[in-house]
Amino acid sequence: MTDYPSPIDPAPRAGLLAAGNFIVDHFKIIDYYPREEMLASILRETTGNGGGPYNVLKDLAKMGAPFPLAAAGLIGEDATGDAIIDDCRAHGIDVTGLCRTLAAPTSYTDAFTVESTGRRTFFHQRGANSLLAPEHFDFCGVTARVFYLGYFMLLETLDRVEADGRTGASRVLEAAGNAGLLTVADMVSVEHPDFARSAQASLPFLDWFILNEVEAGKLVGHPLRTAAADGDGIDWAGCGAAAAALLRLGVRRGVVIHFVEGAAAATADGQTHFQGSVKLPPDFIRGATGAGDAFAAGFIHGLHEDFPVSVCLRQAVSAAAMCLSDPTTSEGLGPLADCLALGEEHGFAAAGG
Repeated sequence: MTDYPSPIDPAPRAGLLAAGNFIVDHFKIIDYYPREEMLASILRETTGNGGGPYNVLKDLAKMGAPFPLAAAGLIGEDATGDAIIDDCRAHGIDVTGLCRTLAAPTSYTDAFTVESTGRRTFFHQRGANSLLAPEHFDFCGVTARVFYLGYFMLLETLDRVEADGRTGASRVLEAAGNAGLLTVADMVSVEHPDFARSAQASLPFLDWFILNEVEAGKLVGHPLRTAAADGDGIDWAGCGAAAAALLRLGVRRGVVIHFVEGAAAATADGQTHFQGSVKLPPDFIRGATGAGDAFAAGFIHGLHEDFPVSVCLRQAVSAAAMCLSDPTTSEGLGPLADCLALGEEHGFAAAGG
């Protein structure tokens, strides 16, 4: 009788492949916002990372994620694209999946903030991100465990609804799922003629959908904030119901809706989870840019590690809180243990209404 060796188990999947918007943000503090044909002075300026995948990857690098991080997208053959490559490499992010083009510049945003009021105005160059298409993705040989795509509504070619009702984004997510990756996506709050139809085309190919209450409200057809004497308040029950409604539209495992007050999640096992935000003192907050992506980074970390949804949500709101400590997108982030310690130090707001 011949002894045959036991089959060798394939190596377990590990890591995050994050794809979509890679943007450089130029933050400019100005003395006032001018009328047309008038001049304002730029008082200070900084440059930082922007776009869901770029922010999530850099946040996870700063949080000390114990798994590989890789980028996929389209950037220009220009100095801005070079800067993205250099920054990713400096943070241990694999850039093999970042394609380059001469057809458009690397996407960037000029963000002007009036010093006295904090009010911000954005001018965005969609650039190379608008040309990102399914043919730029190749999942052969990819060993990552999670695939994240962001943002719906800011990827012109991938968002376009085709004659059969599908979008390029839905095809990319389908390919990622067929390759064995857990699929996650996020979206951005913009006016778009096909906002609901474009996003909903991808839902059957998503394991997890992360979005804010404005975007969720637009998808389910009603706002998720209620009028209150002291200002608008979040409709906790409505957010839970909206998350469940998006599950019924096809999302396979769970939907997470985040907002200033915390987050609500509905999962395929019929459960609804609520988590309050960290109760930060007002003088802690230096800026809110990137907080939603930090939330996503904290949640994705937990998904990768197979943590319970309640733990994923606690990590998410803690990472978002830490992000608020700096006006830039990712510089406020630190080790995950420090994010969680911040939450424990200040406590969490009541959740669920």
